[in-house]
Amino acid sequence: MRVQVLAFLLPVLALAGCGSPDAPSNGPASPEGKLRVAVIPKGTTHEFWKSVNAGAQEAGNEFGVEVIWKGPLKEDDREEQIKVVENFITQKVDGIVLAPLDDTALRLPVDTAQKSGIPVLIFDSALKDVETVSFVATDSFRGGQIAGERMAELLGGSGRVIVLRYQEGSASTTQREEGFLKAAQEAGLKVVSSNQYAGATVETAQRGSENLLSRFRKADGLDLEGIFCPNESSTFGMLRALQGASLAGKVRFVGFDASPKLVAALEAGEIDGLVLQDPHKMGYLAVKTLVRYLRGEQVEKRIDTGAVLATKENRSEPDIAKLLAPPQS
Repeated sequence: MRVQVLAFLLPVLALAGCGSPDAPSNGPASPEGKLRVAVIPKGTTHEFWKSVNAGAQEAGNEFGVEVIWKGPLKEDDREEQIKVVENFITQKVDGIVLAPLDDTALRLPVDTAQKSGIPVLIFDSALKDVETVSFVATDSFRGGQIAGERMAELLGGSGRVIVLRYQEGSASTTQREEGFLKAAQEAGLKVVSSNQYAGATVETAQRGSENLLSRFRKADGLDLEGIFCPNESSTFGMLRALQGASLAGKVRFVGFDASPKLVAALEAGEIDGLVLQDPHKMGYLAVKTLVRYLRGEQVEKRIDTGAVLATKENRSEPDIAKLLAPPQS
């Protein structure tokens, strides 16, 4: 009888030691047994990314997962971002949340991660030709249209405008630029320059802005009426160039994203509009969505986190004020 009981129990014990087929199997969890989710931004210096991190950490705390935040310092360091992704693959994290700084260069490491059993969710900026868990981001083209509509309103439907682009390969800012151009041209504005790039830092943006503005200088100011920049660093670099040339407030200027100095310029009338994303919400929803997927739930393939226009007139409204000074970590 004893032999028969043991013969019955052995296969039962063996089955009990097997994991559920639906459970993540990407390697060891954290010491606390939590899922480990890597969040990789384009860079780590802009105010925008600090707010994304705050949202990601909030979601991690709420859903009981370990959020590991790591990215390149500058937003033009493709090789460093690729290395970060590869390192997390080696660590066998349970999932990756990635804002690719290049819509093509990050395809291979993302594909490698997913073939290794590590699901990837893309946020902020799109990735070409790779199917991932979901895409959580602002509708960037619509954000650019909002900026173009604001410029058309400021100029009464006529005038010469320029666009200082961000950098090649950045899908989100390219879409903002194209959205602005479409809205501006449909409104009757004349775009006199749209092929100059700011680069990844405020310093390169300021130099690019100074060079661009020099082409339109005249004795009493500028031979143009409006300027658009598509992200935080390009907007701030242009602002510094305008301030350095005593031109701030003398040309209509619409930018993207918020930081304390950009908000101060908005209040001073040196910027006429800032298109605001919700970086805290973006980080929160990106982590939440990936965690839901890891736990076997159905998730949306595209989540729009919204965009609104801040002006000097509406900056104190509660919803706008919150986006002008989002939580940071």
